[in-house]
Amino acid sequence: MPRHKATLHAALGGTPDEVEAAFYEALQTGDIEKLMACWADEDEIACIHPGGPRVVGVGAIRAAFDALFAHGGAVHVQAEQIRRVDSLASAVHHVLERVEVMTPDGPAKAHVLATNVYHKTPQGWRLVVHHASPGTTEDAAQVPAGAQVLH
Repeated sequence: MPRHKATLHAALGGTPDEVEAAFYEALQTGDIEKLMACWADEDEIACIHPGGPRVVGVGAIRAAFDALFAHGGAVHVQAEQIRRVDSLASAVHHVLERVEVMTPDGPAKAHVLATNVYHKTPQGWRLVVHHASPGTTEDAAQVPAGAQVLH
């Protein structure tokens, strides 16, 4: 298994955007190995699911996503309206996630606001924080503003 993990880490791209794309693809396919390859191998990484507690550490995060995948496999999610604050060694992306959830009345759409924080590690860019909160239809209706430059 370590060799497999190393292969997945090597396959990740060289930018926060590429790691983010791999993270959301892993959610959509229910691939825990690919999903965990997006995360930094550090003790203090953290994940907060909407309405859930703070989960800290690689093992705890893996267990949280294993439990999520156990309740229906893949998570049908699309990241939209991505806004970025990037620097040389860190990047913060805040996104609107459109998630399909199963309700007693059948499939329904939900909106989640998420912040993904990436650090540049010796292995390349890796996710260190994923914090998601319930969103609203008003959040989804907002049209992202164009880039602004202040001088």
